[in-house]
Formats: sequence, C-alpha cells, structure tokens
Amino acid sequence: MRFWSRLKFIFQFRKSIPFLKDYFASREVTITAKVIAILLMIGYVVFPFDLIPDWLLAIGVLDDVMIVSLILQQMVKMAPERLREKHKLNH
Repeated sequence: MRFWSRLKFIFQFRKSIPFLKDYFASREVTITAKVIAILLMIGYVVFPFDLIPDWLLAIGVLDDVMIVSLILQQMVKMAPERLREKHKLNH
C-alpha cells in the first residue's frame, strides 16, 4: 500500500513545490527539522544508494524515486498541521 502512495506522491510532485517553499520559510518548522530534511536530500544526492542499478532504465530509476518520495513524505509528517491543511497534504 505504501508503495502506491509513494508512487502517487511522485507523480504529483509539482504540487508539492509550494509546500516545500512554505516548509522552509515557516517559523513553525523547527530548524532541526529543516536541517534534517536538507541533510537527507543532500546525502542522497552525494551518496546515492541504488538497490537497482540506474542502467536498467525505468526500473533502475524506480528506487531513486521511492527514496526521494520517502524523504518528502517524512517532511510532510514533520510539518505543522496548518501547512498540511493549507496544501491539502495528508500524512
């Protein structure tokens, strides 16, 4: 079930961009939560852990998509309720 919700989340990623902007601009989100989110994203870019090699085309990119969606979903969970309601995101 989580697989499908993460896949759906990625297809709707562009809708998450205003949320990300508000998340990092919000005074309600702690500095710690912001730093953790940034470190996870940078860490994955610097040290990509591939379960499936990227040279397998669409299948190889799937694990990258799943990890990025996991990071974004964790950010939604850490976000204040007001931000989740404003952007109609549920955790």
